[in-house]
Amino acid sequence: MSRRELREHIFKLLFRIEFNSEEEMKKQCELFFEDPEREFDEEDTKYIQEKYDSIYSKLNEIDGLIDSKAKGWSSDRMGKVELTIIRLAVFEIMFDDDVPSKVAINEAVELAKKFGQDKSSGFINAVLAKFVEE
Repeated sequence: MSRRELREHIFKLLFRIEFNSEEEMKKQCELFFEDPEREFDEEDTKYIQEKYDSIYSKLNEIDGLIDSKAKGWSSDRMGKVELTIIRLAVFEIMFDDDVPSKVAINEAVELAKKFGQDKSSGFINAVLAKFVEE
């Protein structure tokens, strides 16, 4: 599976956080990987699960970073799709040395074009640009 496809699946799994409690997310992860419409090999499953776990463990820190950079916006005011995409990209920019910042931003914009509203990609690009300006 390509990195883009893997990232899309991570986004879909992270999106479930917005609708489920912490206790429910373990079962949600199981259901995600058991879905017969998705076929993951062992390596892809491991990659998605590990990246999800890493992001989830840093969620409060990531949201704090977002709140500090997104002037005039707080993470609790953002649309769920946009917030999930930004969380994934911020994790990649700040904590994942394997993903160059420009790639993280570009991939986030592409996810926004696919899953967000008309102006989502511009909003996400503007927020994420603040993470690489310094």
